[in-house]
Amino acid sequence: MRKVREVLRLRFEVGCSQRAIQASTGLSKGSVSDYLKRAAARGLTWPEAQAMSDVDVEVRLFHAVGRNEPPGRAPIDFAWVHAELRRPGVTLLLLCTEYQRAAGARQDGARPYQYSQFCDLYNAWSQTLAYSMRQVHRAGEKLFIDYSGKKPHVVDPKTGEVTEVELFVAVLGASNFTYAEATRSQKKADFVASTIRALEYIGGVPELLVPDQLRSAVSGPDRYDPEINPTYLELAQHYGFAVIPARPHKPKDKAKVEGGALLAQRWILACLRNRTFFSLDDLNAAIAELLEKLNATPFQKLEGCRRSAFEELDRPALRPLPGQRFESTDWQKGKVHVDYHVEFADRFYSVPCALIGAHVEVRATTSIVEILFRGQRVASHVRSYARKGTSVTCEAHRPKRHSDYGQWPPERMLSWAQSIGPSVRAVVEKVFARYPRPELGYRPFLALTRDAKTFGKERLDAACARALALSGPWGPTRKSVHAILVRNLDAAPLPDDDGMQLSLGAHDNIRGADYFDQKADDSDYRRHDS
Repeated sequence: MRKVREVLRLRFEVGCSQRAIQASTGLSKGSVSDYLKRAAARGLTWPEAQAMSDVDVEVRLFHAVGRNEPPGRAPIDFAWVHAELRRPGVTLLLLCTEYQRAAGARQDGARPYQYSQFCDLYNAWSQTLAYSMRQVHRAGEKLFIDYSGKKPHVVDPKTGEVTEVELFVAVLGASNFTYAEATRSQKKADFVASTIRALEYIGGVPELLVPDQLRSAVSGPDRYDPEINPTYLELAQHYGFAVIPARPHKPKDKAKVEGGALLAQRWILACLRNRTFFSLDDLNAAIAELLEKLNATPFQKLEGCRRSAFEELDRPALRPLPGQRFESTDWQKGKVHVDYHVEFADRFYSVPCALIGAHVEVRATTSIVEILFRGQRVASHVRSYARKGTSVTCEAHRPKRHSDYGQWPPERMLSWAQSIGPSVRAVVEKVFARYPRPELGYRPFLALTRDAKTFGKERLDAACARALALSGPWGPTRKSVHAILVRNLDAAPLPDDDGMQLSLGAHDNIRGADYFDQKADDSDYRRHDS
């Protein structure tokens, strides 16, 4: 409120000069002079003003109460300002310039506001909107993602079991355009698939995605530097957006989707509360119908609806979707074996032999398996679905001394084994016979050669001889030979050809084999019958 009554009191009751009034009230000299001139022009005396309230004094002296500017200002379309601010690159300074230019073109004598008043009046107007609408989001900038706290459910038609499912919600920042669907869980595969369908629903790619710090999106949660899940990061790279997770326990970072989830609960789940769904597809079909109604519902304080705002603001600013849909991947860390192969899903895939012993990452889709070393792809194979234990080998990955390894006759390694001992050769033959390809027996063979260096050739040959004698039809394994060596059983005598005989000695209760060759007479049967 203005200090008009105080100026009049100091002037007419106390008799202060204008300079003294200026020092006492903190007003400028021009304001003090203007108030006294207005009072004189309206014939307002101090005794009369003393009986009036501050509002009555202002109404008497000024045309617009609470406004320091003179009347005749050009009005501001605040809804237009609010909508335009969501367009890329639009600022309040630009809008103020356009407003002033339009006000001057009207030629009705109304003067436009200057930039500072323009900003103050807009900020005061924006305070009257809902909290989620006070945030200014650029068109095509952010897509907020979250799951609803309240969950729908499906019923098993055979057992009647009720299963809760998740409600995935995504909201665009500028237009509030909303997407929702039901998924089985919040696991990585479901979360990635829901994100893809949300992007396809809006028909474009925003600049940023703002999810919560759930494990499916963030493998290393952190307030300042979260580590994005490798699969979700690959999804972001495929579609060309950045992932900025909301801070833990900071729902205001994704206030848009918090409000969107609440609307989805009220406009979708509440409407479906009395309906029973026996499959996830049926539930999502019903959600899709209500979702269209939600996006077509008019705003309460702004013109249009979510759909119209999306078509006007977000759609032109979104980048186009890539030509190929993202294919979900699985990541696994591994170590390159001595045979320059890496294990994934119980199959073996080759890498360049120079990486033997290196720690690598395996990226696998339904059709391709890639091996990466320090972020660089070093090998790529068609994914194998053959029997477990099989290998996929690229000839270029073999070392030079093994360049003909694919054509090696197993006799070469057998000759090495023969140089150690005949029993070792027999064990190696059994090992190679156990695998469909000689390469798979390479590591057990190398382990036997290391045992020869550790325990000596004689002991290894003796251990192999004992393992051959005690093994079944499949033959001994390298582990059984190694166990004999470690326990010093290679020096124990071997069993004879008829097998190990157990001598129990003579005893009256031991009848022997001759007992069963005797013919029983009739008296024995009669004795037992009695």
